[in-house]
Amino acid sequence: MQLERHRARRYPFHAGIELTDLESETQTKAQTSNLSLFGCHVDTVKPLSAGTKVRIKISHRSESFEGLGRVVYARQNEGMGIHFTNIEPNDQLVLDKWIAERRDTREQS
Repeated sequence: MQLERHRARRYPFHAGIELTDLESETQTKAQTSNLSLFGCHVDTVKPLSAGTKVRIKISHRSESFEGLGRVVYARQNEGMGIHFTNIEPNDQLVLDKWIAERRDTREQS
C-alpha cells in the first residue's frame, strides 16, 4: 500500500461540493472532509475514477469556491482525493481565507 504525500497541511473542512466530470458532464454532489491549498478529500460512496478531470464548486456559509481539478485517488465507499489544477484569482482568495480560518482555529485549540 502506497502512502499518500500531501503538498500542504490538510485541515478538517466540511462543506457541500459539486463535481462535474469534464468528459461526460456527469455531476456528483457530496461533502468535503478536509481541505488544503492544493486539494481536498470528498466523502462519497461512489468516487470518480483516478485521473478524471473535474470542475469543482465548494459552497461554505455564504461563499463559494470554483476551480478545475483532477481525481488523484479513489476508494470505494470512502471517497476520493481531488488535486486543484486551475484556480482563478478571486477563487484563490476564498480558498486562502478558508485555510486561514482553519489554521487560526487549530492554533487556538
